[in-house]
Amino acid sequence: MFEGFTTHRIDHQGVGIHTRVGGQGPALLLLHGHPQTHVIWHKVAGELARHYTVVATDLRGYGDSDKPAGLPDHANYSKRVMAADQVAVMRALGFDRFRVLAHDRGARVAHRLALDHPAAVEKLVTLDIAPTLAMYAQTSEAFARAYWHWFFLIRPAPFPETLIEADPDLYLRQTMGSRSAGLAPFTEAALAEYLRCLKLPGAARGLCEDYRASADIDLEHDRADIAAGRMVECEMLALWGADGAVGKCFQPLDEWRKVARRVSGRALSCGHYIAEEVPERLLEEVLPFLR
Repeated sequence: MFEGFTTHRIDHQGVGIHTRVGGQGPALLLLHGHPQTHVIWHKVAGELARHYTVVATDLRGYGDSDKPAGLPDHANYSKRVMAADQVAVMRALGFDRFRVLAHDRGARVAHRLALDHPAAVEKLVTLDIAPTLAMYAQTSEAFARAYWHWFFLIRPAPFPETLIEADPDLYLRQTMGSRSAGLAPFTEAALAEYLRCLKLPGAARGLCEDYRASADIDLEHDRADIAAGRMVECEMLALWGADGAVGKCFQPLDEWRKVARRVSGRALSCGHYIAEEVPERLLEEVLPFLR
């Protein structure tokens, strides 16, 4: 995986961000979701690197990036801080402007990145999310059953951390394998890497703090943007899986049009893990858009 890519560790305010870089051309930042790492891109990274300088990172709290203890208000895992991590990475690599392709939790970071750093983001692609505030505000029984982990992970420490650490393999397989495609989209090498990282010290804490921030301080930031009329200004493409809970429980494009000025999008014939379920289809969509 990631043949020809180099590995870096880039510091932002004392937090090291694990980074892979490959290819050449305009910069493209790739951000992963939960409970995974930058490895989600292994089926598309090579082709993307033929057109772009691809930068694939592990979010703080995930993978081989640092996992600091959470603050009482979870602010150091806010999407605002996590987005600032990514800006610092890109600037350290010499890129003040870049495109972003992001999935799941990474797409929430990317949404905040586009709002807080509009001069940095040229184009944005989000995979299988609707805006966080909209999803919490419109939570239904069907959504709560499908996204049970949203409500489990935000329980006070150390309850969810203790259960995850007791059997990381069970948590990984239940969380990822319970989606529409089961575990079929994931190679053994990728699954092994996700499990290795979930077993690292602080990993359970990091992902819980990410979700705690989303249910608290992130919503404050989102409400403040709406009140001030701040929207995503760059051109944006929203893609989601037709078989996934996001597409079944929400109207993703309608929700994105409330917070982004120039957004298009559509459902793809897959579930949640687009980059690993239908990599060729994803490339067909994103390459023309990113150009």
